[in-house]
Amino acid sequence: MGKHARKRPNRTRIAVVATASAAAVTATIACTVLPGTPEADTQNASAASDAALGSDLVPANHVMSQQVAIARQNVQTAEDEARSKARAAARSQAEGRAKAEATRKAEAIRKAEAARKAEARSKIEARQRAEEAAQRAARSQPTRTPASATPSASASASATPSAGTYSDDLDGWIKEALAVMTAHNIPGTYDGIYRNIIRESSGNPQAINLTDSNAAAGIPSKGLLQVIDPTFQQYHVEGTSMDIYDPVANITAACNYAAANYGSIDNVDSAY
Repeated sequence: MGKHARKRPNRTRIAVVATASAAAVTATIACTVLPGTPEADTQNASAASDAALGSDLVPANHVMSQQVAIARQNVQTAEDEARSKARAAARSQAEGRAKAEATRKAEAIRKAEAARKAEARSKIEARQRAEEAAQRAARSQPTRTPASATPSASASASATPSAGTYSDDLDGWIKEALAVMTAHNIPGTYDGIYRNIIRESSGNPQAINLTDSNAAAGIPSKGLLQVIDPTFQQYHVEGTSMDIYDPVANITAACNYAAANYGSIDNVDSAY
């Protein structure tokens, strides 16, 4: 074949393409259904069913997405509630431990205070017993006659009666104390002394207060007029016993203190 000869078409390829095109046309014609025929109705129904199915899938997918979102939100809410409950439980436990610790400390303080008071009371009582034993052993108390005894004429006429003229009871103690007070220019009356004695000790010369602030300080109030030791020592009246429980010594020291601070025992109407 010459160099410039024309190239012949490939007849085999042309035949294949033609055959395929014919088949496609034939298939198209075969699939074309005339309107109004049973085949057309069937085809239309199938198309409508497919369209309806497609339209139903869209909202179904949307609902499923919403349900997933709600489920996730519920899970998140449950987790938040669980964490909140856990924090609340932790706070409650911490508060419970704090309250228990505070209660324990308060109880320890209460017990320590009770022990301290008991120890102070024990020391006071022991010291009181020792003082009483020592003072009574060394006491130089004047001799007093029984209440029924009749004073002598010379004693009655004396301006400062002797100890033997007074009965050994509250009435005699007050009268003897008044005589000593008169000799030392200490003001006071029988009624003022009697009223304060009844309030302070009910007339018991051995009375002692172990519960007030003085007792807590280690210097309990003692005797008929509830005098503390430092006051008794400072205002003790010369010529009377150094025993704070001695009725006359207790009365005169108390009246001497009242005179210095209130003008007279008659002006005292409460704890002094």
